[in-house]
Amino acid sequence: MFLLIRDHDVQLISRIIAASIVSIVAYLVVNIFNPIRPLDYSEEMIEAARLMERAVTATGDYRDVSGTGIDEAVDPNRTGLIGPAMSGLMTTVGHLEAKRTTTNPDISSLIVYLLRHAGAAGGDTIAVGCSASFPALMIAAIAAAEAMGIHPVVIISLGASSYGATDPDFNLLDMYQLLLGKGIFNNPPAAVSLGGDRDIGEDFEGELKEQLIRRIESLGTPLIYEPDLQESVALRMGIYGAGAGGSRIAAFVNIGGGYANLGVSQLTLELTPGLNIRISIPPEEERGVLFEMAAHGVPAIHLLYIRGLALTYGLPWDPIPLPGPGETALVEPHSRKGILFWSTAGFYFAVMFLLIAFRDVKMPGGG
Repeated sequence: MFLLIRDHDVQLISRIIAASIVSIVAYLVVNIFNPIRPLDYSEEMIEAARLMERAVTATGDYRDVSGTGIDEAVDPNRTGLIGPAMSGLMTTVGHLEAKRTTTNPDISSLIVYLLRHAGAAGGDTIAVGCSASFPALMIAAIAAAEAMGIHPVVIISLGASSYGATDPDFNLLDMYQLLLGKGIFNNPPAAVSLGGDRDIGEDFEGELKEQLIRRIESLGTPLIYEPDLQESVALRMGIYGAGAGGSRIAAFVNIGGGYANLGVSQLTLELTPGLNIRISIPPEEERGVLFEMAAHGVPAIHLLYIRGLALTYGLPWDPIPLPGPGETALVEPHSRKGILFWSTAGFYFAVMFLLIAFRDVKMPGGG
């Protein structure tokens, strides 16, 4: 039995083979001549990871002894940093795997790297604004600052997406206070807001809202309760400036998607995971703190899109068990995306276009 192959089929097969060869060659060129470069861990990076590891152990141990307990179905690494999916503090839907990814102690090492590339150094002051959606990232940022000898001025909010610090009995402020008491943190929060709708907990039940306010007041921590975006940003900028003691803020670290930190501009979608230096500035009435800082020339470290952060810097996705300090093979961000990468990519797509555009051209000898 003979298999008849038409000229059209021959051309199609030839184009598929050609596309495959071009794809393989492009892949080899990029990976051989412009490979991914691993990050060398500095002493500061290792120290930050060790400090974060201590903090994660402390929060997990507290859960065990306090009676709040750990649900190993959602927190198999027993970090104590993964809250329930639903609670009175839950504001939006979050992704469990992303939350667990951030509990890797080496994410603190990565923040040291990012702060260095932002131009921050020992003796500097950084501003940190974090929602309760990623409590591990708050710990990572402060551990990084402590390891570098940097003074962090931290403003937190208590609303959280699911699986964040959503337990009302062990919220983000409680975690912070625990780590202060253990001597792992040295700098108390500069201020606290409720978070949630308009950053004043409009979507929280009345009893929970009152409970949170009483807790904040009992600690003597300044409470930011300002629903107007511009006024809230102005208050925060004043607190950060006071915390910096008149010196320049070296970087702003944004953790999560807080209303006051990001604002309401669509330009937030243009922010890349990690370090952002050249940032488009929206109108003043749409700006959150991140954009207001950028308007003053302060680089931003944006920690929200965790999948993108993991892909960019080589963080393992949802690791079980957690790596030890310095065990993660972090990489330079898109180190392969230099001139060679883009030239190869341009050549690749040009060839693909030609193979598609000239699909009706007969092959030589095709009759």
